[in-house]
Amino acid sequence: MASRQSQAVIAKCSFCLKANTEVGTLVAGPGVFICDQCVALCSQVIAGKPASVPQVAPWEHEVTLEEVLGNLGPVAAASIQVDHSLAAWVTKARSLGATWAQIGDALGMTRQSAWERFSREE
Repeated sequence: MASRQSQAVIAKCSFCLKANTEVGTLVAGPGVFICDQCVALCSQVIAGKPASVPQVAPWEHEVTLEEVLGNLGPVAAASIQVDHSLAAWVTKARSLGATWAQIGDALGMTRQSAWERFSREE
């Protein structure tokens, strides 16, 4: 059996950006991934959350410029991973016989827009 380090990198956690080869388990969602370490951290946060915490987007909190700039790279990396995943799913849909109109409908865009964005992936 191959060690984790000798396995191919398939994806990275959308939260901490660790590769599947660096974590015990990487759970896939629609275009996103979360590792076992981030799930454990999330469980701790949820368990300790006060009942009256307002629900706001992370960028709505009071943060410093350094914190904002520090988040730009990881957000961009997650976006790139999502774009790659989306392109792979479109390629899979095409290989299964989906038309550009069907793909456009599924993505909420026109057939032409879907073709322009993804046809070079074929």
